[in-house]
Amino acid sequence: MTVVGIPVNAKHLAALVKQGEGPALEFKRSTGELKGGMQTLSAFLNGSGGTVLFGVRPDGTIEGQAGSDKTLRDIAPAADRFEPSAHVSIERIKVKGGRGVVAVTAESGRDVRPFTHEGHPYERVGSTTRRMPQAKYERLLVERGHAKRRWENLPADGLTLKNLDRKEILRTRELAIQQNRISPDTRRDIGEILDRLGLRMDGVLTQAAQVLYGKRFLPDHPQCLLKMGRFRGTEITGEIVDNRQEYMNAFAMVREGMEFLKRTMPLGARFPEGQIFRVDRFPIPLDALREILLNAVMHRDYSHYSGHVAIVVFDDRVEIRSYGRLPNGVTVKQLSGKHISKPTNPLIAGAFHRTGAVEVWGQGTNRVIVACKRHGAVPPKFEELQGFLVVSFKARMVAGGALEVAGAQWRAQSEAQSIRVLGVLSRDALSARALAEALGLRSKTGALKRTLNELLGEGLIEYTLPDKPTSRLQKYRLTPAGEKALKKRSGRDGK
Repeated sequence: MTVVGIPVNAKHLAALVKQGEGPALEFKRSTGELKGGMQTLSAFLNGSGGTVLFGVRPDGTIEGQAGSDKTLRDIAPAADRFEPSAHVSIERIKVKGGRGVVAVTAESGRDVRPFTHEGHPYERVGSTTRRMPQAKYERLLVERGHAKRRWENLPADGLTLKNLDRKEILRTRELAIQQNRISPDTRRDIGEILDRLGLRMDGVLTQAAQVLYGKRFLPDHPQCLLKMGRFRGTEITGEIVDNRQEYMNAFAMVREGMEFLKRTMPLGARFPEGQIFRVDRFPIPLDALREILLNAVMHRDYSHYSGHVAIVVFDDRVEIRSYGRLPNGVTVKQLSGKHISKPTNPLIAGAFHRTGAVEVWGQGTNRVIVACKRHGAVPPKFEELQGFLVVSFKARMVAGGALEVAGAQWRAQSEAQSIRVLGVLSRDALSARALAEALGLRSKTGALKRTLNELLGEGLIEYTLPDKPTSRLQKYRLTPAGEKALKKRSGRDGK
């Protein structure tokens, strides 16, 4: 075995100890310090690796232990308390007087960190071991989720080609060829198609293949669940009108979910100005619902057995829920403005991308907001609740009522506010505070912030400091698209 590149034996032990404690080495006098030693090993796993020497005094004196065999026996169960499971190397080095030093080495666990010991994470700072800050631990957890060992690319035990939906795989091939996202030379061999999609590695099918094309989900994959419900009133405690729970693959979830929404939502009609034929439409644009449902299926956390996607329709709203939190660095508030895409499951999202399913929108949530405004619907609300991301669309799901009037009033006020903001910014770039003053507001209101996020999402305004969205020097300015939209509106109002 080696310690920071040096073979460990009686000859090299003294030279190693002479170097003194450091980031990759720690001395422990006896087994009584075993707990502290295991915490240090946890810190080494979270860093660049290192070794703990039992039987060496803090001043570097090699004392050894008469009961070093007992130390060896105690270390094994203590090492079982690492989470995730970690491999450590253990060696007993004989020293004078028949005593021994026990060297325990942990290599860096970069691919699977952060590690905890007895439920707590640790890190190494200089020659000191300390509790890892919560923020760093959470960041490392997210990095682990996007690392080489993700749930989606782990082998799916026992999964074979005959367990997958051949028609669904061939449908992906056809759509991908139409979108020029897979070679037309790709044969109709489902194994070859899965290889090209990165869903089979060295002949072994991945969890992503099961999620995308599986035919059987119980008992091993209960998280591949779509819940669909229609409730009278505004709470789940109301009368149940429709209730379905289906285990299915990801592509089927999107299709079944959209069919459920079409059946459940009321279909209204209107007569566009200057036309004699009516136009039937739903209270919420179907493209917006489909985009959110796609995101729910692609970007959810599949690692937990009780996770699922749910579509819930109430009298006053539609909710789409998906298990899992937003990626690190992305907040609920940012979903209504510009933000960087960080797919949780790149293999699953990649398969949808090949079919063209997610190319329609690009920056999905921003496009959803624009689609709702054009449709005359209230933009969705994004929330994180009890481990789920919940997207709520306010809309009247029953005939009549005050909600329709409230929605119309909201849309009129929102449109007026947007035009006023564009008009002010057509004269000069302004900070949010200066913009509020120019609009006659006492301070930055929530309504103004929402309007700015919506205009940013539509590309009608932009930041003057795009790389520093939260800078105190940040200002907003009109884009060419914003100038065009303002002129169009002004011309219409002038008629």
